[in-house]
Amino acid sequence: MLPPELPPLPALTRAEGELIDRYLDVVDLVGRINPAHPGDTYRGLRAAQALVGKAAELRDALALMHRRGETELHSSTLERALRVLDGERRTARVTLPARSDS
Repeated sequence: MLPPELPPLPALTRAEGELIDRYLDVVDLVGRINPAHPGDTYRGLRAAQALVGKAAELRDALALMHRRGETELHSSTLERALRVLDGERRTARVTLPARSDS
């Protein structure tokens, strides 16, 4: 059986698409660094090293939008794009897990 088809991405400018992609790259790396999740220090170190470059790419995407006159973020459209691209699961790795003490 085939998995359900994902909804289509909303129409984005190229710069908005770049912003979403770079934002999710940063979120994925911060999730790998999160000390509240199991893992080893080497994995966190590698993610932290990569974060520097990805943060610069995110900055550049926002700067490009600003230079092009795209001075406002259309949050409802960008939120839909994030949801289609599994943003809820990916950003959940950045937060603290639910308490397990009873």
